[in-house]
Amino acid sequence: MPAFRPSRPLALRPVALAVALVAAPAWAQQAAAPAAQLETVTVTGIRASLESALNAKRQDKGIVDVIKAEDMGKFPDTNLAESLQRIPGVVIDRDAGEGRNITVRGLGGDFARTRINGIEALATTGGTDSSGGANRTRAFDFNVFAADLFNSLTVRKSSSADVDEGSLGATIDLQTARPFDMKGFVAAVSVKGTYNQLSGTTTPKTSFLISNTFADKKIGVLLSGAYSQRKIFEEGFSTVRWDNGPSSGGWCSPVGVTPLSPTTGGANCGTAGTTVPATPVPARLPGTAENIAAYNAASSATNFHPRLPRYGRLTHDQSRLGLTGSVQVRPSDTTLLTFDMLYSKLDATRQEDFLEAISFSRALSAGGKQQTSVLAAEYNAAGQMVYGKFNGVDIRSEQRFDELSTEFSQPTLTVEQDIGDSMKLTVRGGRATSRFNNPIQTTTTLEAPNVNGYEYDARGDDRAPLIKYGTLNPSTASGGFAIYGVPVGATSITNFTPSEVRIRPNGVTNRQDVLTVDLAWDVNTALTVRGGISYKQFSFTSFDKRRTVETMTALPANVLPNSLVTTLDGFGKGQNLPAGSVTSWVIPSLPAIASAYNIYCDCLQSGPAGGPGDYRLTSITNGNARGGNRAITETDTGAWLQAEFDTRLGGFPVKGNLGARHVKTAISATGYLATGGGSPVTAERTYKDWLPSANLSVSLSRDLMLRVAAAKVMSRPPLQSLNPGGTLSTTGTLSYTGGNPALDPYRATTADASLEWYHAKNAFIGLGVFHKDISSFVLTRGRDMAFNQTGLPQSLLPSNFTGDEIFRVSAPINSNGGKLSGFEINVQQPFTFLPGIGKNFGMLANFTQVKSKMEYVLSATSLTTTTVTEDLINLSPRSWNLSVYYDDGTFSGRVSGSARSAFLNTVPAGNNQDVAGKNKTFNVDMSLGYKYSKQLEFTLEAINLTNQPNDQFISRSMNNVVVNHYTGREFAVGARYKF
Repeated sequence: MPAFRPSRPLALRPVALAVALVAAPAWAQQAAAPAAQLETVTVTGIRASLESALNAKRQDKGIVDVIKAEDMGKFPDTNLAESLQRIPGVVIDRDAGEGRNITVRGLGGDFARTRINGIEALATTGGTDSSGGANRTRAFDFNVFAADLFNSLTVRKSSSADVDEGSLGATIDLQTARPFDMKGFVAAVSVKGTYNQLSGTTTPKTSFLISNTFADKKIGVLLSGAYSQRKIFEEGFSTVRWDNGPSSGGWCSPVGVTPLSPTTGGANCGTAGTTVPATPVPARLPGTAENIAAYNAASSATNFHPRLPRYGRLTHDQSRLGLTGSVQVRPSDTTLLTFDMLYSKLDATRQEDFLEAISFSRALSAGGKQQTSVLAAEYNAAGQMVYGKFNGVDIRSEQRFDELSTEFSQPTLTVEQDIGDSMKLTVRGGRATSRFNNPIQTTTTLEAPNVNGYEYDARGDDRAPLIKYGTLNPSTASGGFAIYGVPVGATSITNFTPSEVRIRPNGVTNRQDVLTVDLAWDVNTALTVRGGISYKQFSFTSFDKRRTVETMTALPANVLPNSLVTTLDGFGKGQNLPAGSVTSWVIPSLPAIASAYNIYCDCLQSGPAGGPGDYRLTSITNGNARGGNRAITETDTGAWLQAEFDTRLGGFPVKGNLGARHVKTAISATGYLATGGGSPVTAERTYKDWLPSANLSVSLSRDLMLRVAAAKVMSRPPLQSLNPGGTLSTTGTLSYTGGNPALDPYRATTADASLEWYHAKNAFIGLGVFHKDISSFVLTRGRDMAFNQTGLPQSLLPSNFTGDEIFRVSAPINSNGGKLSGFEINVQQPFTFLPGIGKNFGMLANFTQVKSKMEYVLSATSLTTTTVTEDLINLSPRSWNLSVYYDDGTFSGRVSGSARSAFLNTVPAGNNQDVAGKNKTFNVDMSLGYKYSKQLEFTLEAINLTNQPNDQFISRSMNNVVVNHYTGREFAVGARYKF
């Protein structure tokens, strides 16, 4: 893995810390204590949640971890993902400083399934481009929900026949509260204010729960809700990618030096042409030894420079509303009806402001490196540029503004009916719907062409370089930034792209319809036979639109340039930027630009707003947007049978289950081919899986338990890989580039074992090992094959084709897969053996190590394919959590640290780079609580005390920075009242 970045100074974070304590216990359970002992102690608060979670783990027949809410409406983290990271083997990926997706034992979100109240669901939202953007995958976005809506999380690491198929990593069960879980009338309300250091803002958070039972406890009604706002800055340095000199044609060469390809590179340095005043193309440098040395260093194929070095501030403004309702009716002692409803609405705006040098990423025709002169260049031994000074650099002030919304709803009806004394029928049905909409995604830019004396200096800190802008003053409206249109008056700038307006609305809708029927038969006290049938239909629809022409027209009449700009101030707080760094710069004023240019008209306009402009939004006819328009429907029908036993074998208590699940998957995928400006194509595929499983738990002594589990599992292919759209050529060289609707699922054989020692009350030590033999993995590579093997319909071919014709196909395929193995250590220890107040302390700790290598395709031609073996995507080889808590019944507190090692997210990384990923992270949280009375409690929380940056890299050897953004520490003060 890439070299780890040093951790930032220690800082404490609140809510996460509470969770740490709760999550770590998730997998542990304590041995049942004698009744006399249980009668002597009343457990409440943190200790109660730990004990409940530990018992749930111990009683389960499989390998699970559990997190329990400390009290109703009092889940220990603000975000579900941040709660889950406390469980061994679970790590999270953050967006805007908040947990979004999870990875379980090295397998990312695509390999995990999430169920809410027993119904499979998929919640998706949008994020920054550096964190995946809009979610069009199978990964669950946990930041859609407030944690206060749930009272337990269960991570099922081993498989059993009664649990829905589709996971290689784990099944996550989220459970909301129900009235029959309460004791009569209960109610609680909490209010908090959260302050973010970086943005300097305070935002509210509130939640409530009310529940009661009626008619002699035959009817129960519960309602809970949570509302929060969050406004933060995300600031720092980024580069988008890195590149080497020759790949884009080289730099402007000094006089007397032959430029690298294209050969016009040198000529364009000195071509002044007809230019706007004060923006001439810089003259070629004299061929001095210094200039030639700098040019040669920058042009070396082994030396790399940032493609888009930039400072940036992202302003996130978010509100999240969540509601749950539950009605339970028990018309008789043998019948129970439960109706659950979950609703969540996540609304956000995000404004991204960047000050960037774009010449290093542009081709010659767009003002790229071939007209940029290298005055000085320094590289370290690995080939990373640490200093450079340049003439002829185009500087851009770019602003992107997004409105984002996710609305999630899930009604679920469960009917439980006892049949006699030994049988029970359970019928469950529901629909989970997630609608993500990004109706406004608008980018506008200001330009400063051909700036001389631009400097990039990373010799002090490559994550926070000093950037100087030479002849440009980026902080004043008259310093050089302006909107450059086509044409600019009667003149033009040689090799220059004008200012841009990019409008790209998009959205994703996921819907999951589920119906299950299960029957359980207690054959005797030692054996239960269970079976069932299931029907699931998952539908995925994605749309994407883009403006036809994304460059600006000329400045409208009677509009002053300064009226279209504003200024960003106060950049760099808490980042330890080098002295002399820019802390303010001119940015576009989107409202003023939208009004002056009428950019949202979705029309073909011919002025007066600046002359002709094609403002139409196009989708399938737009080659850049076409791939975002696709749909998939999966219909899954299954049946399962399982025997559960609880007996003695060889004198040892033994419990477990043995069963199998059979499932049929029918897929219908729709996309668009480039032919005819966007031709629709639909492909269909059916496959079946037989999935046996077994879980066994042996009590070696009263306190020592051995668990083993084995199963065959499957995970359906990535949604993006199933898209049948792309480019199909049936003339000349026969070829197809796109998705592959004929993909098989990921399939694997898994084995798990754990040894659990419940050596004292609420104490636990566990060691687990796991292995997965993944027999198929999805990779994109080129190969020659008959068209009728591609999964595409025959109707796409000319009438004289048979389907046996050999096509050159570049699409995802099922590869040979690989192996994944690892171990977990988990400790839960109350310090009741200490004297005095020491007995009120306790500790939770866990460590996980995972190893997995996969084969990736670096390049492919018609004759050869070059591959590389690398770590599995999203796999952190090491992760750990440590929480220390205190709870004396009146005062409680938790401090929690969570760490994961560096991991990869892209192989290959492009631009002649091998891998890309994220460097190691270490987050610390803290929470304190004081019970003023049985009803009233005050809380203080600190979040992200380490001020941990989102540090993304490219290149294993150079560890070049891609993103290094901070979101700042957060502090929350609140009160909670329980009626």
